Amino acid sequence: MKSGTRAIFLLIFLGCTSLVGYALYLQLIENLLPCPLCVVQRVTYWLVGLMALLAFFHYPGATGRRIYSGMMAIFAFTGAMVALRQAWLVRYPEAFECGISPEEKFLNALPIARWWPAMFEANGDCADATWKFASLTLPDWSAVFFLIFGGLGVYIFFARRN
Repeated sequence: MKSGTRAIFLLIFLGCTSLVGYALYLQLIENLLPCPLCVVQRVTYWLVGLMALLAFFHYPGATGRRIYSGMMAIFAFTGAMVALRQAWLVRYPEAFECGISPEEKFLNALPIARWWPAMFEANGDCADATWKFASLTLPDWSAVFFLIFGGLGVYIFFARRN
């Protein structure tokens, strides 16, 4: 694996770690509760970051690089779909059902929600759009970062060794 590819894996891991850290800051300091879709996005950031970290330390050949980057791209594009769904709900809240959703019950019943509730417990409203930067909401920015990470995964997947 080229050292440039290895650096990309490290940057993706650091990016995922930073984004999850910022999400925790918003939750614990700014009191912005995560909704079920936010928790799913956190899990996918963890999966993308874990694949990138494993690839960085494993230092695989061409086949291993394709496996890691392919998994990373699948997780990232899955996260982008969830983020885009949440962005749609923010723009059209009338399409959203109020109350405790089945997704929230399911996610809160998972062992990871009991193991680390501050990270994985869903208590917020998916249609809440109180945080904005450059006129984009949190799910908009999340979709952008997922698409960047997925695009980098696809780039690494198809990159030649030389």
